[in-house]
Amino acid sequence: MPTLRSATMSPVQAATPSPTTATTPRSAKRRLTPRRAGESLDSAQFTAPHMSPLAGAGPTGTPKMLSASPKSSRKRLYGDLVAAEKPKWNPRDPAQMQAVKEALHVATVPSCGLVCRDDEQRRVFEFCKACVEQERAGSLYVCGCPGTGKTLSINKVKERVARWAEEMGIETPDDLSINCTNLGNTSDIFSKILAKFQGRKKASGKLSPLQQLQSMFSNKESAPRRMLLVVVDEMDYLITRDRAVLHDLFMLTTHQFSRCILIGIANAIDLAYRFLPKLESLNCKPDVITFRAYSKDQISNIINHRLKVLEYDVFEPLAIEFCARKVAAASGDMRKALGVCRSAVEVFESRLQDSSDKVFGVVTFDHMDIALSKVFKPVVVNSILCLPQHQQMVLCALANTFQHCKKKATTLGELNKSYIEICRSSQVPAVGMLEFSNMCMILSDQGYLKLGQSKDDKLRRVTLQIDISDITFAFKGSRFFQKCLDQPKF
Repeated sequence: MPTLRSATMSPVQAATPSPTTATTPRSAKRRLTPRRAGESLDSAQFTAPHMSPLAGAGPTGTPKMLSASPKSSRKRLYGDLVAAEKPKWNPRDPAQMQAVKEALHVATVPSCGLVCRDDEQRRVFEFCKACVEQERAGSLYVCGCPGTGKTLSINKVKERVARWAEEMGIETPDDLSINCTNLGNTSDIFSKILAKFQGRKKASGKLSPLQQLQSMFSNKESAPRRMLLVVVDEMDYLITRDRAVLHDLFMLTTHQFSRCILIGIANAIDLAYRFLPKLESLNCKPDVITFRAYSKDQISNIINHRLKVLEYDVFEPLAIEFCARKVAAASGDMRKALGVCRSAVEVFESRLQDSSDKVFGVVTFDHMDIALSKVFKPVVVNSILCLPQHQQMVLCALANTFQHCKKKATTLGELNKSYIEICRSSQVPAVGMLEFSNMCMILSDQGYLKLGQSKDDKLRRVTLQIDISDITFAFKGSRFFQKCLDQPKF
C-alpha cells in the first residue's frame, strides 16, 4: 500500500523509487525522501507533524539533522527575541530626554492604565454601579496617605461608570469634580452642586443653595431625574474650616429623592473615625475605602509600567529597586518616588554634559543614590549642609584623618595640617591658626566634635562626635567636597 508521502509525489517520482527505499526503516524514509520543487531543505526535514526544530535527540530527530540545515537553528530559535530587544537610549537627544521626564512626571496620566489599585477601583465601581442601578443616593469616603493613587483611581472609575452605563443602555450619570482648596468660601460647594442640577436656570434668591438642594430632594416633583456623581477632593480642608458644611454635605445623600452619589477624598485616615459617630447619629454614615501606602513591589511595578511607553531602557533594574525600597520604607508615596526618578535622570544628564564620552549608558545605582540623598536627609546631614564652607572643610579634614587610620582622636595641630592640605588642593585660601581654633570651638559647641584641654592649642585633643558616614553622605552630590574627601591623609 503506498504511503501518504508517495501518494502526494509526482508520477515521475513515484515511478522511480530510491535505491535505499527497500532497505531503510520508515523513519529513515521520511528523512531521505526527496523534497518537492520549491520546497526548502528546512521544510523537507520537518514535514512530519511530530517533527520540530526543537527535537535535538530521540527517535524522530537527531543532532546531525539539525546541523545539516543551511540556516542556523539558534537563529531560528532566538531570532524573535533578538528582534524584540529595545534600541539603545540616546540621552543627548533632547526629544528622548524630554520623553523620559514626561513619562515620570506626576501630572502625566499613564495611557496604558493604572496598576496596583485594582481591588480599590473595583469596590468604588461596585458602589457607584449599585447606586445608578437602584437610582438611590449614597456616600463613600476614600482616604489614604498622599501619593497613594486616590484621585487617579476615582477618575478612572468615573470613566468606567460612563462606559458601563452606555453599554447597558442606562442613562449616564452626570459628574462633578470639586477641589475644596479652590473654594473661596466652603459653602460655595453647594452652589456648584445646585448649578449642575439646574443647568442654566436662575437660582432663587430667597433660599440659600443648601436650602434649595434640600427642598429639591424632598419632593418627588422637583427632584431631578438624572443621577449626579459628585467627587469632592481634599476634603480635609472642610474639617479645618467648617465642619458644619461637611455634615450638611453628607446629609444631602439621606433625602428620600436625592440623586447625589457623593465620593469624598481626603489624606486624613482618621477623619472617618473622628467624625463617623457624628455622621452616624445624623444617619449619613458613609462607606469607607482606605488606600494603603504602596509597597516596594508596587512602586517598582508602577515605575516600570510608566516606562513601557518608551522604546528604550533608561534605568538599571537595580536603580529602580533601590528607589522603590527606600520610598516604601519611608512613606510609600508614589509621587515622591517619581520625583526621585526624575532627579536621578537630571543627575545623569548633568554628568553627561560634563563628559566627552560618546558611549551612552543608563541611569545607574549611583545616580539614584545621589537623588535619594537629596530627598531623604537626616537632621545631622541638613545641619552639615547649612555650615559655612570652611567649617565644612574642617569636617572633611576630620573625616580624612579618621578614614585612613584606626585612631579615634587627633590633635588640633594635625587637623590643621590636613585642613591646609585640602585648601591647597582646592585652591581655597586657608584661615590662620587662631581663626581655625575658633572654628573648631564653634563646631564643638554644636556637637560635631569634642575639644580637649591643653596649654598649647596645637596639642588639644580632637574627637569626632558624629559618624563619618553622615559627613560623606552630606557631601555626596557636591564635586567640590568629594574632592576634599578624596584627599590622602597628610
